[in-house]
Amino acid sequence: MFEVIFLGTSASAPSVHRGLSANVVLYREHRFLIDCGEGTQRQILQSGLGFKRLNKILLTHGHLDHILGLGGLASTFSRWEAVDNMEIYGGAATLERVRDLIFRVVLRGGDTPSFKVKFVPIKPGIIFEDDTFFIEAFPVTHRGPDCYGYLFQEKSRRPFLNDKAQALGVPIGPERRRLVNGHSVTLADGRVIAPDDVLGPAVEGSKLVFVGDAARTDNLLQYAQNADGLVIEATYIEADADMARRFGHLTAAGSARLAQEANVGQLYLTHLSRRYRDADVISEAQAIFPNAMVVRDFDKVTIVKKDK
Repeated sequence: MFEVIFLGTSASAPSVHRGLSANVVLYREHRFLIDCGEGTQRQILQSGLGFKRLNKILLTHGHLDHILGLGGLASTFSRWEAVDNMEIYGGAATLERVRDLIFRVVLRGGDTPSFKVKFVPIKPGIIFEDDTFFIEAFPVTHRGPDCYGYLFQEKSRRPFLNDKAQALGVPIGPERRRLVNGHSVTLADGRVIAPDDVLGPAVEGSKLVFVGDAARTDNLLQYAQNADGLVIEATYIEADADMARRFGHLTAAGSARLAQEANVGQLYLTHLSRRYRDADVISEAQAIFPNAMVVRDFDKVTIVKKDK
């Protein structure tokens, strides 16, 4: 399962109650910061997360309300925090803007940071993977080039059947670990136990899809399909659909229709404009997709595999 902590949920400019775009996805020992708007480092501290191991940053695009906080974060890392490195993933145009922000503004082009900054240009496809999950970047249409969304997919696993293992006499310890990892083991009495003897059918892992700013949804359907959780913007409501199209954003209804068509489990709406009440946004979305909610700063949600 994945956990998402919403650090900033406002669109374009902060409000009294909402900071600019920033979110953290937690999975086992991994922590990913998605976007880093102005004021993000204070939100990180106020959330209780702290900076430890928060060194992988995924950027959806290069607009300032999604990246300006990286300047302050880099400054803090270089002076105060015991952070060895910072990995920043994004499209080429986005990374170029971030590189200017960090090295031509914050570090003034001459200072050498005390930590390593690694820029990781991405293309559509898998950008991070280990034995248990992967992250896939996919293209998103917004104003400007190199806009991306991120798909977090937990890999399928076969549950270990303790009752069967006990009946077969498999001792607790390294033998069971080898079986879980797909290797046969030989017991003390010479019997060979295969993984199929003690593992159940494969269980699908949870799926989280994260979209930043977007102008359309038809090209997102294949990525959002059957997601357990979809995080996406709802900058406008249908009454202002013309404005949404002009500025390359979605309405709450548009995001809800995507969730409905893609058969997602839960819809999380973020990137809200100060011009609307939360109630206006959520009522529009829930009229189409009942499992929709408007998230606020510091909300925490858990993404688990939805029932078939």
